[in-house]
Amino acid sequence: MKPEQLQSVRATLRSPRRLKTEALAGLVVALALIPEAIAFSLIAGVDPRIGLFASFTMAVTISFVGGRPAMISAATGAVALVIAPLMRSHGLDHLIAAVILAGVFQILLAVLGVTRLMRFIPRSVMVGFVNALAILVLMAQLPELIGVPWPVYPLVAAGLLIVVGFRRITTAVPSPLVAIVLLTVLTVVAGIDVPAVQDKGQLPESLPTLFIPQVPLTWETFQTIAPFSLSMALVGLLESLMTAKLVDDITDTRSNKTRESWGQGVANIVTGFLGGMGGCAVIGQTMINVKGSGARSRVSTFLAGAFLLVLVVTLGDIVGLIPMAALVAVMIFVSAITFDWHSVAPATLKRMPKSETAVMLITVGTVVVTHNLAIGVGVGVLAAMAMFARRVAHFATVDRTEVELNGRTVATYTVDGELFFASSNDLYTQFNYARDAEPDIDSVVIDLHASHLWDASTIAVLDSVTEKYRRHGREVELIGLNSASIQMRERLAGKLNAAE
Repeated sequence: MKPEQLQSVRATLRSPRRLKTEALAGLVVALALIPEAIAFSLIAGVDPRIGLFASFTMAVTISFVGGRPAMISAATGAVALVIAPLMRSHGLDHLIAAVILAGVFQILLAVLGVTRLMRFIPRSVMVGFVNALAILVLMAQLPELIGVPWPVYPLVAAGLLIVVGFRRITTAVPSPLVAIVLLTVLTVVAGIDVPAVQDKGQLPESLPTLFIPQVPLTWETFQTIAPFSLSMALVGLLESLMTAKLVDDITDTRSNKTRESWGQGVANIVTGFLGGMGGCAVIGQTMINVKGSGARSRVSTFLAGAFLLVLVVTLGDIVGLIPMAALVAVMIFVSAITFDWHSVAPATLKRMPKSETAVMLITVGTVVVTHNLAIGVGVGVLAAMAMFARRVAHFATVDRTEVELNGRTVATYTVDGELFFASSNDLYTQFNYARDAEPDIDSVVIDLHASHLWDASTIAVLDSVTEKYRRHGREVELIGLNSASIQMRERLAGKLNAAE
């Protein structure tokens, strides 16, 4: 850790009140991680222990090397979906090797500055990302509410009342923890037969050990695992960086995205060598930690992983009794507080540009349909770029005037607006070539004081315009170009094979 980060941890450890908040938050997160880690293990096609070990090692490692304090990293559904085909086709050793290689890729991407691409993600895509995550968290609870004994429904309702109501009484103890404890005691004492954590799969009984994947160190092996590793690296980084940005906004603090990127890589390498399935930042548990429990430091992240291991290894029998209804109630609450309700308020929709709302809805729809955050964000960014280009394309205007100067008639075209591939495509048709070729017109001037040339497409269009005038016996004078536009034109003019 850096000196300032170590100082922050020491400050937390020295404050009993702050330490209690961080410890209780870590405990709640650990309890919420258990069933999800098991579920993600089943998606990936591995033993539940693999997912639980991954959640432990990811959380503990990232608490030291990550760039966003209080963010939770663990086994995730996005990663599980990416690596599941490799598990089915080649087995566990190849899967672990892919996890380790994904960590290496993430470190390389961090070194290459991939975090700088975050600034190209518009706010509307970010809002769509948050809302889609909230919907996915809610949808993930539906299997626990379908085809289950009827007592599950009142237990979920009771859990929601406790989570919401207890927060109004006191925040000294996280209300999700209170709900989990009370509902567990109720179901055990009253003998209520409902699905519990132990029904999800067998919990580990020992600590994770060093795991060296038994795969041939050959080019063929690299070709087999590299596509899965790269996909995992990209999906994991995107989800982690977007989650980090969300936590930044909630806590009004800044985080080191580059450090978070290579930290995710280090965490995945460690996880792979300890036999875990890898992972990335997990939005639901992060919201429990930061928004639901008030955690703000690395201590809560570390304790979430530590508590998880202690709970499943030494207290597995007790943890197994926790009713899924209690955890479902907590996750429904997380979904509600994660969703940006302001973004869909009628007043907001009325004021917001339709294109911004469309981008948000496209992002949400794509994520929900594909269950893939990377695809959703990618489609959202492309939609935002297309709508921006379409909107900006209409900003470029061309006005023609005829001016008498020293007895000569000059046709002047004033171009106003940014000229790039979208706005300059129609530029060629905005000139009256036939009129300017008449004898009473002595010269043609294109005034570019109020514009800027951004790309080769614009240079090619101007070449076409000047060539068209040349065929009509007129030479065109370009004036008003700024220095950057002059340099681009000098470099490219006449060399792009522009045609009409």
